[in-house]
Amino acid sequence: MPIKLNNPLIPSLLAVAILAGCQGDKSAQAGASVDKPQNIVAEASVTVDAVAETQRLTEWLDERYEEQLQFSPIQLSYLGRKDQYDQIDDMSEAAEARRLAWQEKSVEELKKNFDYSKLNQEGKTSYDIWIYQFEQAKAAAPFIRHGYIFEQMGGAQSQLPNFLLNFHKVDNIEDMQAYITRIGGISRAINQLLDRAKLSAKEGIRPPRFAYEGAIEQSSKLIEGAPFTDGEDAPLWTGAKGKIAELLEAGTIDQKQADKLTAEARKALETEFFPAYQGLVAWLKADMEKTSAEPQGASSLPNGMAFYNHRLANTTTTELTADQIHNIGLEEVARIRGEMETIKKQVGFEGSLQDFFKFIREDGQFYYPNTDEGRQGYLDDSTAFLDNITKKLPEYFGLLPKAELVVKRVEAFREQDGGAQHYYPGTPDGSRPGIYYAHLSDMSAYSTTDMETVAYHEGNPGHHMQISIAQELEGIPQFRTQAHFTVYVEGWALYSEKLAKEMGAYEDPYNLFGHLTAEMWRAIRLVVDTGLHAKDWSEEQAVEYFLENSAIPETAVRSEVRRYLTWPGQATAYKIGMLKIQELRKQAEDQLGEKFDIRGFHDTVLGGGALPVPVLESRVASWVESVKQS
Repeated sequence: MPIKLNNPLIPSLLAVAILAGCQGDKSAQAGASVDKPQNIVAEASVTVDAVAETQRLTEWLDERYEEQLQFSPIQLSYLGRKDQYDQIDDMSEAAEARRLAWQEKSVEELKKNFDYSKLNQEGKTSYDIWIYQFEQAKAAAPFIRHGYIFEQMGGAQSQLPNFLLNFHKVDNIEDMQAYITRIGGISRAINQLLDRAKLSAKEGIRPPRFAYEGAIEQSSKLIEGAPFTDGEDAPLWTGAKGKIAELLEAGTIDQKQADKLTAEARKALETEFFPAYQGLVAWLKADMEKTSAEPQGASSLPNGMAFYNHRLANTTTTELTADQIHNIGLEEVARIRGEMETIKKQVGFEGSLQDFFKFIREDGQFYYPNTDEGRQGYLDDSTAFLDNITKKLPEYFGLLPKAELVVKRVEAFREQDGGAQHYYPGTPDGSRPGIYYAHLSDMSAYSTTDMETVAYHEGNPGHHMQISIAQELEGIPQFRTQAHFTVYVEGWALYSEKLAKEMGAYEDPYNLFGHLTAEMWRAIRLVVDTGLHAKDWSEEQAVEYFLENSAIPETAVRSEVRRYLTWPGQATAYKIGMLKIQELRKQAEDQLGEKFDIRGFHDTVLGGGALPVPVLESRVASWVESVKQS
């Protein structure tokens, strides 16, 4: 399940809307090689000069990161800040080029002003990652028009309004005025992104037809109802009136001010938001006619195979080829099927594994009723699973998150039948909790057998724990507390699902089967993603393979396959990252024997923020050496 990074291919700072930072690319070899840095574990031999030089670097990087943040008012708001609170990011291609030029200049200054050999290991890691981020952005530049901007999973058309509704906090009249101004900012951004989508279309780069259909549906819902048409209030109108009402009730504003704000919000929606979304829907409908009925993978795009290879390198931070990833997936699918057979026998089911999949998919005992009571039951039971596992965290971790976690249903305008559950980080200061979001419009899409493992993935010890700890880290440059490498973030979350079993989870054998189903899901992704984008698989061929090897409901399967078609390469990161963390743990256990400490290992993995694979390998190796010498 994604952390809902919205569309990771949107070539703008909107791509940090859910998780901040960048996704690493193995091409980042400028300056110090990413294969060389050691981890940040302090060593007694570090000189005073190295500590001082590293502190100077940290201060310099914090200054540069502050400059970088000022490019993105959206990201500032996600961090709980109110700088540029009435602004929305410039999402033009020209702005993209300016940001890349700024990054390049910062790397030049970094190399000029700091001697890598004079830094301690903490400083070397920071130095390398700063360069790594630039190299990732530079490597993506040739594919600036390959990303699908408006699509069904996390397109800009839904993410921008969702940002305003859920992440623009209104505490006073100035905040509400900024909210209203931002309605116009979203409208401008949509027009900019529409211009970019048109440029992509001229080059023969369009998302599949279903992605257009999803984007049209979501966009249309945002401009249906008052103040645009008859009917119930549209989402942003509901949000604006609700925020104004809260200020009025709190005595922060009087009725005259409330009336004025309401009129201004209506005007912004009617004169700016409505025409922007009308234009978007009209173009999407017209351009959709130029798409093929049968969706095709990335390799069908102009320079498509190079684009897909870039996405794999970017997402996994490895040099694994599509063929290698495909074969790893086949091996993992076979292994997990064996474990599933064991549980099938344990529960006394007579029949084939395929029959057992069908039983899990179709038997009513494994689903909540498709009612409000059923939806609330899903939320309540997920919360209970998380509460129980949270009590056991101190046995396995020294570093623990301070941020709170809540479980919520996805907002109606962006909810999808079978959509993937996902996580939104809280603010670093804890003023906004982390949110585990669940799509609950169709309860037949979510089996009770796998809801436990999903909760651990999205919450603790998965995304919420890892991201919260990263944001709360001290003693490292701020940019590292917000960095995002998909292979690390999703790899950790998948590792956490299996770790939960060690912690006493999955007491019900059907829930343990659900855990294996979730792991199988990620193994299948390696096969299906590469199949779709590098081996000319059809959508139906991918669905068929999925159903043959898992108990996942067909609604969810079809949603997932369409996700892979929309986000090439992203889904491969989960299993590759998990396997790497498991490999590093096994190496540490073998080398340390009785000295191995699970809390120390986990704190090493989590204690430096998100890292690309080569840097994580070096970090763990250095920890192992330090334990050997202790």
